[in-house]
Amino acid sequence: MSDPEENWQFNYFNYFTEVEEHFQQARGTSLFLLSPLDWALIETWKDSGVPLVAVLRGIDAAFEKWRSRKSKVRQVNSLAYCAQEVLAAAQAMAGAAPSTPRASAPAPFELEEFRSFLAKCAGELRATGDSAYAGIAAALEAIMSEAESRYQDLEDTERRLAALEDKMIAIARSRQSEEELLAARRSLDLELRPYRGKMTAAQLSMLEGQYLERRLLESASLPRLSLFYLR
Repeated sequence: MSDPEENWQFNYFNYFTEVEEHFQQARGTSLFLLSPLDWALIETWKDSGVPLVAVLRGIDAAFEKWRSRKSKVRQVNSLAYCAQEVLAAAQAMAGAAPSTPRASAPAPFELEEFRSFLAKCAGELRATGDSAYAGIAAALEAIMSEAESRYQDLEDTERRLAALEDKMIAIARSRQSEEELLAARRSLDLELRPYRGKMTAAQLSMLEGQYLERRLLESASLPRLSLFYLR
């Protein structure tokens, strides 16, 4: 895995992959699969502007503390175990000099991969057969028709995709039944219960929102409209 501190520009759109691989490496089990809660937590860090370097440092610090314990009854089975250390690492970096603007970050994917991703997302939206999603699919196809210019400013493209995803989520939420929402909240409470004491109220609120959105989109078979999910 590349050094995130030296190559953070390249790793910007690999945020999820870098965190996943680093956690697996720290845990010593490359085949370990992250849970829906873990992915939601990574997304809260990304959306909160937590630097990738801070997340990786926090993971290392959490595992160092875990290994120093005299009694290790359980293996670390969730990124949530590292939440406090990630927050501490982010706070320690807060006073550091600002990084190079993210807009200058080169993409870790090719132009054709970018086009294919947009086409795939638009196709999945049209495959729902729901006319409410047709406008979003058309907007994605419009971005695809301007792929070469959009590829040159991926930060702005990501903002546009985020706005489209917000619209998509609003539509999906309006179609979610009370029973579906209740089942998602029960699942969230079960997964999050062991780690509530490791997070602030603000972190918990963001994490709960991200988790429920992920469950909503998965249950509705809708794509994530973000370049962070291109790979």
